[in-house]
Amino acid sequence: MKLITAVIKPFKLEDVREALSEINVHGMTVAEVKGFGRQKGHTELYRGAEYVVDFLPKVKMEIAVDTDQVDSVIEAISKAANTGKIGDGKIFVTELEQAVRIRTGETGPEAL
Repeated sequence: MKLITAVIKPFKLEDVREALSEINVHGMTVAEVKGFGRQKGHTELYRGAEYVVDFLPKVKMEIAVDTDQVDSVIEAISKAANTGKIGDGKIFVTELEQAVRIRTGETGPEAL
């Protein structure tokens, strides 16, 4: 099992959710986060004063999948979240040692 963490632009969330639904991936956790990478924030003008916004709004998605689904999930997220501009986001894949469905007690891939 793998845990896929994707950090994307907020307005791309629905596109990514639909793309994952098309490949039968339905469970995910989503959180609104702030951060920056190479984009390094931007400047804004407020009441005539310019100030730097270091942290940009992003959406962090966590998706637990069976190992054989990893490539298709990465491809779906990459295509749906791509705008071709800086700040499109990142995808991280980590090993998931255990998963437990609380309601039924199922473990492993059956819990996903």
